[in-house]
Amino acid sequence: MKSEKYREILRQYWGYDDFRGIQREIIESIGSGHDTLGLMPTGGGKSITFQVPALAQEGTCIVITPLIALMKDQVDHLLRRGIRAAAIYSGLTREEIVITLENCIFGDIKILYVSPERLSSELFQTKLRHMRVSFITVDEAHCISQWGYDFRPSYLEIAKIRKIVPHTPVLALTATATPAVVQDIQDKLKASQAREANFQVFKMSFERKNLAYVVRQAADKREQLIHILRSLQGSAIIYARSRRRTKEFADLLNEAGIPATFYHAGLDGAVKDERQQTWQQDKVRVMVATNAFGMGIDKPDVRLVIHIDCPDSIEAYFQEAGRAGRDGRKSYAVLLYNNSDQRKLEKRIADTFPEKDYIRQVYEHLAYFYQIGVGSGYNHTFEFNIDKFCHAFHHFPIQVDAALKILNRAGYIEYTEEQDNQARVMFILSRNDLYRLENTSPNEEKIITALLRNYGGLFTDYNYIDEGFIASQTALQPHQVYMTLKSLSERHILHFIPQKKTPYIRYTQRREDMEHIQLPPAIYEERKEQFRQRIHAMIAYATNDQVCRSRQLLLYFGEENDHDCRQCDVCLSHRPGGMVSEPRFNTAIEKILTLFDDGHPHPMTDLRDIQLPTDELDAALEYLLKEENLRQEDGLLYKL
Repeated sequence: MKSEKYREILRQYWGYDDFRGIQREIIESIGSGHDTLGLMPTGGGKSITFQVPALAQEGTCIVITPLIALMKDQVDHLLRRGIRAAAIYSGLTREEIVITLENCIFGDIKILYVSPERLSSELFQTKLRHMRVSFITVDEAHCISQWGYDFRPSYLEIAKIRKIVPHTPVLALTATATPAVVQDIQDKLKASQAREANFQVFKMSFERKNLAYVVRQAADKREQLIHILRSLQGSAIIYARSRRRTKEFADLLNEAGIPATFYHAGLDGAVKDERQQTWQQDKVRVMVATNAFGMGIDKPDVRLVIHIDCPDSIEAYFQEAGRAGRDGRKSYAVLLYNNSDQRKLEKRIADTFPEKDYIRQVYEHLAYFYQIGVGSGYNHTFEFNIDKFCHAFHHFPIQVDAALKILNRAGYIEYTEEQDNQARVMFILSRNDLYRLENTSPNEEKIITALLRNYGGLFTDYNYIDEGFIASQTALQPHQVYMTLKSLSERHILHFIPQKKTPYIRYTQRREDMEHIQLPPAIYEERKEQFRQRIHAMIAYATNDQVCRSRQLLLYFGEENDHDCRQCDVCLSHRPGGMVSEPRFNTAIEKILTLFDDGHPHPMTDLRDIQLPTDELDAALEYLLKEENLRQEDGLLYKL
């Protein structure tokens, strides 16, 4: 009976007739009140597994996710489907947070997204005690594991929240987890420390049959990048290590006649929204980005993901590469690698875990920077300008950032990287002067009207505003809202303080003497060794040209596969003659297989319509027949 109810909800709100993969099993498990862990690769449809049962049950589903952009995006999608959803994140006023939480208490919100940092606030915990919570969803659940590649201390608050709502089940979801991380997630999230973890675990195969993994030895990565993009068609993501390199490679591609833009966390919010939309709408072909780009990006037809810099871990690589081919069509994940990459990866170990004496020195200099005496500073919060700090004490930003993260894990400070501060607005003109205003553009009139309708107190004090919400209210693009607000500010109609990203440091203990700073093995040595192992696993993957790429990746995540993928660079290089590793030959294979997207057999003569040399088509056809991708019978070709 419940299963049919879930399907009705799926049809009503999403228009799908049935679930796919392990979605049904996860939904039925959490719907029956069991603690549940779902391992689903990127593109596996994680959001459906909590959104559907949330609508089927009484109360509010609390979704814990670290990604503010993803929160906003999912809330917008749900609201458009007629589902009552909301999000709480940094930048909202206390009044807005209170209203949202009380709406949950009154039962007006079915799905509430919160950041893990929000869980420790007294306001949230007080309101939570009065809520009817259907279940708790932990997205990116690997972040709770000390063995994971992306451990976040704030996720440890989830276990404390479970004590406030003790009989509420939890659904943990992740796309990347080794067996050790899977066990640690269960241990960290179990309802009681006195009993064993009792999660029902559901795991989808991480195999992506439509995704060809390729590692290309590239002495000149720029040349290879352009060559690959010219050889393969379709939308692409290029991942780079630094913000500077995103712009550098985007400029390179544009000069080569390949339309590209770039994206990183340091860009203004309106600019990021504009570039993301430009790429998603195929107005530019290539997005060059840091790892800040990709989470929650729902673009199914990405044909190519290229890493021009090697990631720190298999987990990060697998997740980013998995953004290609979500529509199930043939796609490529290419890692460009050369001898210098190994040296750079090894250097990251020292950069990420600087010497203990250096970490203590950064702690001491931080106290000088804020003029905090020994025994004082507890609970004081400061904006942190890392460039100014490094200039004052002759440090390098990478090592300072790493030292602060270790001090954060050790419990001496709370280090919040580039926290979003929402845009703020206050009218300079009085209400009467505003009504008499002339020579305003249509966009300015729309913005002024939207501000007056949706926000109070704008004539007496600054008020936080959501530029995305204003955009939806005015039917303008986010970048238009931003530019119009700047114009109104320049005309002295209102004062506009744009959204900015500011790191913060809060002292969670009184300042200690430098020599008393304790960095125990669990904080330093053990985590350094885990990081070293992940780095070496990444190097081993990039340099192993004997074992199928797909099998290497699956084995890392504890999944043994008894067959090769037959499409990665290793598999293709083992074919006699090695022709398949030639990029133009792969293009011929792709074009032949595209013929069969209509689901019908095709006569051999259809190959003549493909605009490629006959020798390439003949060789590609020979390979496809030999590998039993196609079957030939009575002059017709059938896809197997």
